[in-house]
Amino acid sequence: MSLRNFILRAWFSRRERSIDRFRRHPAETQMRMLEHLLRRGRDTEFGERYDLRHIRTLEQFQTRVETFDYERFKPYVERMREGVRNVSWPGRVTLFARSSGTTSDRSKYIPVTRESLWRNHTLGMRDVATVYAGNYPQSRVLEGKTLTLGGSCVREGDNLVGDLSALLIHETTFWSGWFRAPRIETAIIPDFDAKCEAICRECTGEHITAFAGVPSWNLALMRRVLEYTGKRNLLEVWPDLEMFAHGGVEFTPYRRSFEELIPSPGMHYMETYNASEGFFALADDPSRNDMLLMLDYGTFFEFRHGTQIVPLEGVECGKVYAVLITSNNGLWRYEIGDTVEFTSTNPYRIRFSGRTKQYINVFGEELIVDNAERALAETCRKTGAVVSEYTVAPCYMSLHERGAHEWLVEFDREPESLESFAATLDEELRAVNSDYDAKRRTTLERQRLIRLERGKFLSWMRSRGKNKVPRLMNDRRVIEDIKAFAGIDGRQ
Repeated sequence: MSLRNFILRAWFSRRERSIDRFRRHPAETQMRMLEHLLRRGRDTEFGERYDLRHIRTLEQFQTRVETFDYERFKPYVERMREGVRNVSWPGRVTLFARSSGTTSDRSKYIPVTRESLWRNHTLGMRDVATVYAGNYPQSRVLEGKTLTLGGSCVREGDNLVGDLSALLIHETTFWSGWFRAPRIETAIIPDFDAKCEAICRECTGEHITAFAGVPSWNLALMRRVLEYTGKRNLLEVWPDLEMFAHGGVEFTPYRRSFEELIPSPGMHYMETYNASEGFFALADDPSRNDMLLMLDYGTFFEFRHGTQIVPLEGVECGKVYAVLITSNNGLWRYEIGDTVEFTSTNPYRIRFSGRTKQYINVFGEELIVDNAERALAETCRKTGAVVSEYTVAPCYMSLHERGAHEWLVEFDREPESLESFAATLDEELRAVNSDYDAKRRTTLERQRLIRLERGKFLSWMRSRGKNKVPRLMNDRRVIEDIKAFAGIDGRQ
């Protein structure tokens, strides 16, 4: 074992004890987070407006402080961007994660304070290594580097603005260069094709043992690596490759493609939940398909089911909740737009189930992303297909036609019969969603499935400045935009 590996594992051992403490004492940990946040926020503009100084209980906090979405919290963000100090967090905020989101072309600017940079996002990335090393004691992943495919960032006055991944790479260079590739100059190249070429030149000779990022973009990069090197798979390029830490989108549609690119039984895939608003969860148990909610990163969690908002100890397994956070990036009772389902309350584990604005309920079918992902995974298993990207939208009823759902699908491996694939998908959707099944008996036809040329979704994302494809939309704006971009005729 190298000296570096020995030192890191000693730190990991101490951190494992901290993780175990919040597993055993979740409510106390969360209350400690809230008390810390109230102390830090009490002398800010936000703190004075809501009298945070005199809040002593959770009930007082929930009574006095209203809930926010981005549009309602935006005035505070705009003042931070203008350089005003002590707006909703002490001091000046100079880092902003910019996202176009998945449901709007308008950019959102999420403040990233120095405390959240180190005590949330960076600690989360370190905990990925901590948990992985604990699960695989014989791993040699720490002997090499992690290839991290980030976005880009730019200076806007005194502020640094861009993708969260780029901000993290830019601001943590003094230590991460030992463990991460490529160099910062390469990592933040704004043009994706140019970045891929530079990574191929720089990293194919590096000792890469892991990689991290959004599956769709990494898949495109890895294919370029094979083209560049002329190799058949990634193990011929990086023989010691053993881990992919992924997040941002559901991994199931991409797994088969990655298994073909990396044909190794020793390859491990680890899900993380690191959003622009914070690092929230990671997969701590390889035998499970959920993630441990990280309770000591400076985030106080609340969860909304319908109109009821509850703290962590009020959640129930099997229910889908919208996530609200109060955090050390200066957001207060802020609904981030994600939904999760709890799979365990001892300890608290979640599965990402979708976005609050990503669903289809035009006909009362109440189809959510989790339904679509489960049905699609089973359809691929039965038909041998591999789906890389997809999006779904309603087709509205007319005088002579029933309604339907339209699926745009891009395959990595096409099924032998598209008709058989569509029929199987319909069966699986009906099996996982009783409301959808009921509507299929009355108002809904079977879904209409259109195959997209490989690479079209990625090109569309690049052209629109997005890093993920909206899966389900309750209107046709996104799907019509993609169809027009792909040159597909016909409008609903």
